[in-house]
Amino acid sequence: MKDTRKRAVLLDCLRQFRMPAGLFLLNTVLIYVIFRLYGLHTEPFRYAFTVTFFCMALYFVIYLVKEQRKSGQRQQKRMSILTGWNDFSPPETLAEADYQQMIEILGEETERLSSSFAAERKETQDFYTAWVHQVKTPIAVMKLALGASEIPDRRALQEELFRMEQYTEMVLAYQRLGSQSNDLLIQEYALDELIREVIRKFASQFIYKKLRLQYDGTNLRIVTDKKWFLCMLEQLISNALKYTPSGTITVSVRDGVLSVSDTGIGIAQEDLPRIFEKGYTGMNGRLNDKSSGLGLYLCAEAAALLHITIRAESTPGEGSCFALQIHDKITSGRRL
Repeated sequence: MKDTRKRAVLLDCLRQFRMPAGLFLLNTVLIYVIFRLYGLHTEPFRYAFTVTFFCMALYFVIYLVKEQRKSGQRQQKRMSILTGWNDFSPPETLAEADYQQMIEILGEETERLSSSFAAERKETQDFYTAWVHQVKTPIAVMKLALGASEIPDRRALQEELFRMEQYTEMVLAYQRLGSQSNDLLIQEYALDELIREVIRKFASQFIYKKLRLQYDGTNLRIVTDKKWFLCMLEQLISNALKYTPSGTITVSVRDGVLSVSDTGIGIAQEDLPRIFEKGYTGMNGRLNDKSSGLGLYLCAEAAALLHITIRAESTPGEGSCFALQIHDKITSGRRL
């Protein structure tokens, strides 16, 4: 890369010297013609030409070295331009002064917009965080009221409330993505406890939909952030429950891979490359009117945040399998 940059600077200097070099050659030819026309000795001419050419070559070398140095400085400045846009060396030409002034104007405007955006984003995050915590209160009250009542379709209403609670938590997780650098708490956990915590949370959904859960357990330990790991796993199990009308959902840990598979309706092959995109629902989501396009997006974002690779395989009509590569997060234990 450095050699490429040096060649680029050399070519740029040569382009800048085209006009002076052309004028020098033209002037040399005119003087030589005049010497010949007047029958003058050309030895003084050759001496003057040699000295002048040597001075020009020396000046070109000095200029090239200077431009190489300035190019290196510009390269370093480019790496920190977002924070050091107002820290330039004194300009040597009027053009440099003009360009520096333009960069300073753009830098000031960018800094102003960044501050404004950060303030607005924090205000939005605070609003949604408060809203989520406030809306959880009536949901909890309704769950208690339904649990003590004998109204028809009580179980169905409880499951709908559960889904509402999941959606509010999804909003909170989506808002937290913007402050992920300060949101991680990496510790060692028992993988089995994390998986069972999610399974217990969705136990009523398994019972309501009469789905079978297959999980054999594991005694592995994993280094991760609990909140985001649970968010990722919850989205995978929630997605499996959503698109599995009957059959089995299997959670397994083998060879450093945590997988969630189901016997549901599957995913169309043309949708697979885009299922982790924000807002993308795919054919099944559109047909069943169940997908917000955020669940798998949050799952992928959480996986990226934890440096976990996620992949999906599916056969329409037979089911889907989502696999998390966690082998480099495992610290000890062996599978039961």
